[in-house]
Amino acid sequence: MSTIEQVQKHWQGVPFTSVEIQDAFWRPRLEVLKKTTVRTCLDQCEATGRIANFSKAAGLMDGEYEGMYYNDSDVYKVIEGAAYTLMLERDDKLEAELDMIIEKIRAAQEPDGYLSTYFTVCAPELKWSDMEKHEMYNGGHLIEAAVAYFEATGKRALLDVACRLADHYDSLFGPGKRHWAEGHEEIELALVKLYQATKQERYWKLALWLLEERGHGHGQGEIWNKPEWGPAYCQDDIPVREIERVTGHAVRAMYLYAAMADVVNVSGDPAYVGALQRVWSHTVERNMYVTGGVGPSVHNEGFTHDYDLPNESAYCETCAAIAMAFWNHRMNLLFGEAKYADLVETELYNGALSGISLSGDRFFYVNPLASQGAHHRVEWFHTSCCPTNLVRFIPSIGQYAYAATSDGIAVNQYVGGHADLETGCGKKVEVTQKTNYPWDGTIELTVNPEQARDFSVRLRLPGWCKGYRITINGEQTVILPKNGYLDLRRHWSQGDIVLLELDMPVEVVRSRPEVDANRGRVALQRGPIVYCLEQQDNPDLSYDGFKISPSGGIYVEHRPELLGGLTTLTVNSAQPGEKPYRLIPYYAWDNRQPGFMQIWMTEADNKQLYSH
Repeated sequence: MSTIEQVQKHWQGVPFTSVEIQDAFWRPRLEVLKKTTVRTCLDQCEATGRIANFSKAAGLMDGEYEGMYYNDSDVYKVIEGAAYTLMLERDDKLEAELDMIIEKIRAAQEPDGYLSTYFTVCAPELKWSDMEKHEMYNGGHLIEAAVAYFEATGKRALLDVACRLADHYDSLFGPGKRHWAEGHEEIELALVKLYQATKQERYWKLALWLLEERGHGHGQGEIWNKPEWGPAYCQDDIPVREIERVTGHAVRAMYLYAAMADVVNVSGDPAYVGALQRVWSHTVERNMYVTGGVGPSVHNEGFTHDYDLPNESAYCETCAAIAMAFWNHRMNLLFGEAKYADLVETELYNGALSGISLSGDRFFYVNPLASQGAHHRVEWFHTSCCPTNLVRFIPSIGQYAYAATSDGIAVNQYVGGHADLETGCGKKVEVTQKTNYPWDGTIELTVNPEQARDFSVRLRLPGWCKGYRITINGEQTVILPKNGYLDLRRHWSQGDIVLLELDMPVEVVRSRPEVDANRGRVALQRGPIVYCLEQQDNPDLSYDGFKISPSGGIYVEHRPELLGGLTTLTVNSAQPGEKPYRLIPYYAWDNRQPGFMQIWMTEADNKQLYSH
């Protein structure tokens, strides 16, 4: 058996449009995003000149370019996210507005296919002179937006722009042509998407070429000229197939690894498999926060050295958490192992979700694990990649719920709703989930195959779960997990009901001893939710001036009236006579009055040693 046959489980992603989300946790968030967040980001792109830059580049209006050289990408990401909302629910007014923006984008494209409004307006003579200037990064987000809008509406205007742009890249770069190592990865995974939409193989082959360009000394520009950054900042220090350690800017790294997984999947070539497995272990085991956040340093928006995980100064960019979900989703499809879907879940409920307010119109760029009270969500940023990334991430979360396997389906995320699926062998099956996840570990699945037949339904057993029970049509079943899944292989008929009960006690989490910031401290997690202590619930406490005693008991209470409905934890104080402490989910902090916040809290009795 070849290497690729050993690792490739032939799993395929499920379009989020095949998944109707109706649960009490995610459905309200989808509504807020459609009604508020998309509108907020479109208005901000208009107010800050991001949309007008296209009109200026097209000669439709006078004026100077506004903002940073990568501002085009924000417009593209909002279009992509808005397209996803159109797939979920039609909106003629929104579609008409997007069509007008797309017409400006089309008009700004130069005759040879080039498109980057900063260079068209400000410095046409400097095109392709500095690999840091995000020319292909912008183009990658255009491609992703174009594919999404075509799938949502059937309209080709933006897709045609994307194809002309990709063809322009292909005319300049590739074997025997100019070298290029894009300073901010993104174009590589986008070209694979364009191939999947058009079936033009030259697009994924260009993505492969761009990956192979890295680590050979071709990089030129601002990054490479800064001694404190250098090529490792943008993962251009070694050839990608030799990667062993996560380095540099966190978002760039995650996009790179996602693209590498895409290319393995498309090409069938296992050359990158070893590198992907090595760098995944290095990232997750030594350089990831309990929230799924990655990138501790503000200096490089990324990584420093192993186990450097400070809490108050943690950078943990929202975009990096989203990109971690992108990468791990691809790893799950590539290797068929639940540990990757576990990390998608961690980002969904913690690292990424913390980046947006419950109202949908305020955002975090940086997501620390502790704050003395000065860190707050804001309406917009000068560099506003995170709000626009959230716009495209949240409405597409249905794609993470299921996978099509060669012998059936896999259930990766527990989200209430209905899905129309197709197994890897082409058989249709409907699945309905009923659950109060993530607050409760009980999931009821109704399986309705188009025709009664034998196939496999794999249920992810979350890494945090230590006990579980399964019944099928009322009869208890004993199944041991394999690769993190409970594999139900049987003859399925319409109306078969699976009841999965996941034990969901509060877990006391302790870091590895190498993490200096967390020595003598604990965090609390219940199910996929990481908890924090916020000042609003504990007005008598001061920042880091308290100790908790989890061995004294933890009380779990669901509060439907609090912060959109959530489950709180109450833990005893180590100080006699002091009130118990209340904790809320980390994603919900800073939605009320300002105050301090902590995830890792000093433990009164630190005799036991655990690792996470």
